[in-house]
Amino acid sequence: MWRKSFILIFVSVLISTVVLLISCQKVDYPTDNEQLSHEEQIVIRFSHVVGENTPKGMAAIKFAELVKKRSNGHIEVQVFPNGVLYKDGEEMNALLRGDIQMIAPAISKVTALVPEWSVMDLPYAFKNADEVHTYIESNTGKILVKKLNEHNLLSMGIWDSGFKQLSNSIRPIKEITDLKGLRMRIMPSDILAEQFSSVGAFPRRIDFNTVFNQLQKGNVDGQENTFTNITSKNLHSLQDYLTVSNHGYLGYLLLMNNEFWNSLPKDVQTLLTDTLAEVQAWEWQLAKDLSAERLQEMEACDCIELNYLTEQDIQKWESAFDPVYKFYTERYDEKYIKALPKNQPHH
Repeated sequence: MWRKSFILIFVSVLISTVVLLISCQKVDYPTDNEQLSHEEQIVIRFSHVVGENTPKGMAAIKFAELVKKRSNGHIEVQVFPNGVLYKDGEEMNALLRGDIQMIAPAISKVTALVPEWSVMDLPYAFKNADEVHTYIESNTGKILVKKLNEHNLLSMGIWDSGFKQLSNSIRPIKEITDLKGLRMRIMPSDILAEQFSSVGAFPRRIDFNTVFNQLQKGNVDGQENTFTNITSKNLHSLQDYLTVSNHGYLGYLLLMNNEFWNSLPKDVQTLLTDTLAEVQAWEWQLAKDLSAERLQEMEACDCIELNYLTEQDIQKWESAFDPVYKFYTERYDEKYIKALPKNQPHH
């Protein structure tokens, strides 16, 4: 009798265990984050160098929140803004080493690895952000994206900052010749260096997080950046003149370590891809709205002299920058320039 009941208990425990194991095969995420062991939770450390009140900063937070909610806390995106984890020049190596899993560097930051990407930094290459997005989606854009794969980088999309403006503390920049002799801060990029050198200015490659300091000390006279980046770091408080030149696009590539990506389960990849596509569309609109807002704030603050370029001025500036296009063509491949929206027959 005793043996019989023992066998019955043993069999029922065995059946319960099997049922439990089978039910665990489902990919439903646990509803309570506390139940997860550290090994089970997927952590994505996302490092970037701009403020939280910029389009990039706000989109990173939104992405993290949506992923946490949609995965019931199974996937945690930890966002480190303002270069707190890695500075401008360090984050790419940290990503390639696998110390972080995601970054969103300005496009010019990838030109050290894939110089062809500097087509995006050419002055007056694009009239608006829509042209940029079309170019990235084109066959030529896809070739550029593929080149990143060769360096263990996966491009997950592009976020806009907007178009760059010029500020300085020496004189108003109305004519292109007004740039002559000015020491201008740039992001690390040969094309951006050429852009300023070709018109007689002195480019200085400086990390974004130290620009305020460098301007304050007088080590540089001016800088180029978007309205949201200028205001988020309060750079305009150190400058007397700003020219609304819209002379170059500034955007960020969302990059993941390829190996890390391939290690993720398919359902996790799908969740991340879908969420990023949604956040990207939201970020594009936000960048547009915030750029317009920040310009209005600067117009109203009466703290900096604003100058605007006319269509005629822009044509003159564009011609003055022809040598930069020649510089690119001689070093890389003309096909990337030929594919620009402004060089299309219907344009």
